[in-house]
Amino acid sequence: MINIDEVDGHFESVAYIYPSTSEIPSSIAYLSTKSTGAGHEATAFTFPIDPRTGFQTTWEEIKHLYPEGTAHSTKAEVNLTLVGDQLSVYAESDVNVILNAVLNRPSGNGESKIHSQKMSWADFKSHVSTISRFRYLFRGQQKPWKLCTSFHRRGRYRISEFTSKDVKQLHQRLSAITSHFFDLNKPDQNGAFFNLLQHHGYPTPLLDWSHSPYVAAFFAFRDRPIGYCGDEVVRIYVFNNQEWQKRYRQIQNIDPPYPHLSVMEFIAIDNPRLVPQQAVTTVTNLHDIEAYVLEKEKETGMRLLEAIDIPAKEREVAMTDLRFMGITAGSMFPSIDGVCEEMRERNFDR
Repeated sequence: MINIDEVDGHFESVAYIYPSTSEIPSSIAYLSTKSTGAGHEATAFTFPIDPRTGFQTTWEEIKHLYPEGTAHSTKAEVNLTLVGDQLSVYAESDVNVILNAVLNRPSGNGESKIHSQKMSWADFKSHVSTISRFRYLFRGQQKPWKLCTSFHRRGRYRISEFTSKDVKQLHQRLSAITSHFFDLNKPDQNGAFFNLLQHHGYPTPLLDWSHSPYVAAFFAFRDRPIGYCGDEVVRIYVFNNQEWQKRYRQIQNIDPPYPHLSVMEFIAIDNPRLVPQQAVTTVTNLHDIEAYVLEKEKETGMRLLEAIDIPAKEREVAMTDLRFMGITAGSMFPSIDGVCEEMRERNFDR
């Protein structure tokens, strides 16, 4: 897996190699190109991954974990060629290892390819009354877009850059504003800080879900205009969280050296939105989450992700029902902005 960002007229890349055998370690490599053309030659600087922690380390620290005579490179000469949506990689390392690979560019933006169930608002309410409230997570979207984090939608891919630069800059600025000082060396507080950024509009590799199908419905209908009478739909995703967590390791490291989608429930430090939204978060290093989940469905033969589409023109009846349930902008966003949005919904046509 290679994450590539365009930076000031050239590409900065982080590559991960995850072997199928435990007798050699996973690796991470950093390389920069000289331009943004289709073909590049560059030197990659490589490091092993500690299998006990999932973090980058030195070979001296972990070589005792592997068979005698195993070596790990410190650098490699790399040739990259991009043709269409395929990246060809050829590398020769300083320990005489040759690597060849062809990687496909993800297509995480655009409409979802999941075959959805079409339901009226009344049918949706009846349907979710039969669903186990412990098994599933729900996510509402204004349109049937693919699942994609705001970080990846904005064209960023190197999560290592996000954690080493973005988070530190934001922590420095926000520490003067938040009532709590977040200790980023503590996993719970680190995760809570990421979630705070997410809930206040900063692009992160997190995706918001809820334990409540009705909270998800609120977010699906929320930004649809009052009085809409067209044929578009809103989308509610239903994710089999119980089965996913049972089958796949949940990673606490936000940037492990292999693809992952991990479910996390963060503590609500300086973030009063978490509780009323019954919020749960998935963390991922993948642009195309949908493709990854569908791949796992093929492997297991089990349905892990479903989609329900409801006519957007049912917005008023849905929002009225949700208001009687106590699900409003004022309750979801306990702040002046949230209360004003709720009262605007009641008193004005948008």
